[in-house]
Parts: sequence; structure tokens; C-alpha cells
Amino acid sequence: MPVPPPAPLDSGTTGYIQLPQERMVPAPQQAPGTPPDVAHTGLAVLLIGPAGAGKTTVARYWAERRPVPTAHISLDDVREWVRSGFADPRDGWDDRSEAQYRLARRTCGFAARNFLANGISCILDDAVFPDRPAVGLGGWKRHVGPGLIPIVLLPGLEVVLERNAARTGTRRLSDEEVATIHGRMAGWYGSGLPIIDNSRHDVATTARMLDEAVARSLSSPPAW
Repeated sequence: MPVPPPAPLDSGTTGYIQLPQERMVPAPQQAPGTPPDVAHTGLAVLLIGPAGAGKTTVARYWAERRPVPTAHISLDDVREWVRSGFADPRDGWDDRSEAQYRLARRTCGFAARNFLANGISCILDDAVFPDRPAVGLGGWKRHVGPGLIPIVLLPGLEVVLERNAARTGTRRLSDEEVATIHGRMAGWYGSGLPIIDNSRHDVATTARMLDEAVARSLSSPPAW
């Protein structure tokens, strides 16, 4: 017996699941007084940190080991989908770089909503600056929704410089630029967001600390 063709899709669908009408991911719900079950909760996490913090490594490790379906969405990976005409961050930040970054962020946000709508949690990673709230967290909140959980990964400068030196291609930045980015990231202290200093921790330990930070955010969401 032949397999019937899939149902046609209209402009309001992605895959076969209708996205929420408000186009935003709502905050996870739990019964009052019950501890959050991070391992089995459908959620979207934004892992923030400078180049060399280990965001991508930790996010991938965390997503691979959750007991429920979880996707990892890296903003740098999406930016690098552009091959011809890629705005290389090593050449400086200009209007073209900004436009490609915004496009990648919108694409990541759409992917996150689509994964959540299809029952798959997600973790995104990006270098979001505290001194650009409208572009940074504000942008992610617009594209993903109020249920997004931001966590900051911020090891010491020496560790970040060492990790950056081991990178290759467009992911490796100059020491001066890394130091500048790291200094701006220090502005997250006092913001109320959970901050993980993984300077002396391996990936597995950092992933456990990430679980703990997510659980605290579910129990008492930070204002952002």
C-alpha cells in the first residue's frame, strides 16, 4: 500500500505543528510548592558569555545528556551559514556585521519556538552584552519569549584568553578584543542573572552547575 503524501503546509505552520499565536515561548508551569524538575521540564535556556568561555562546549554537552529531547542552537554556527559575503568579526564590527548578527538571532529565535512547539527543549548560546539591553536580552526576549531562561557563563580573563588561543578560524579573536569583551561581560555582576564561573571546573561539573542555575531560575525567575 503506497504511503500517502504529507498534508500541505500553509504560511502559518512550521513542520506539522502550529506555532503559538503569540509567537512566543511561555514560561514553564509547575504546581505551587513543588521543586522544579529540570531534567523533565520543557524549557529554553540562553547561555551568555564571552568568546572562549566554553558556551558552545557546555551547551552541547548539556543538551546531549538531558533525558528529554533537547536541541542546541549556537548563534555563531547560524552566522556562519553565510559563506560568500560572511561578515568576519575579525575585520571589525560594522553595519554588515550587525545586520548578519540580527538575522542570525531572529533565525535562532524562530528555531527555538519551533522546537518548543514540537516538544523539544533547547539551549541557545550567544555573547550578549549587559550594556546593550535592547539589542541583547531584549532582542532574545522578543524573538523567543518570556519563558527564556538566561544564564551567564563567565570564567576569569586568563582562562578565556587561553581558551581563545586554542581556537581557529573566525572563532579566534585578538587578545585585545577578548579582553574588551570580557570586561564588558563583567557588567552582568549585580544584574540578578545567575552567573557561573567555570574557571576551575570541567565540562561535566559546569553542566551540573547549569542545571542548578536553571532550577533556581524556575523556582524564582530573575527580573530581566
